[in-house]
Amino acid sequence: MTYKNCQSCGMPLKKDGRFNGTNTDGSQSDRFCKNCFGDGKFREPDMTVEQMQERVKEVMKKMRIPGFLAGFFTKGIPKLERWKKV
Repeated sequence: MTYKNCQSCGMPLKKDGRFNGTNTDGSQSDRFCKNCFGDGKFREPDMTVEQMQERVKEVMKKMRIPGFLAGFFTKGIPKLERWKKV
């Protein structure tokens, strides 16, 4: 399955793969971005979903996205693959 967004933070993944993380074998991850995932593991494995939502909101604010929109966009993060309860 090919994902359009990182399954950790929700960032769009480009078709050219330049934002994709890497697996242990060096291949591109089809699920996670390079900010969240590299060398086959999460860059911050102990991060909670709430911390991820706050981090994404801060990044969006730096991009001058209004706070209410940042809040709206981060509501879906708990539904992403990384955060789903097994």
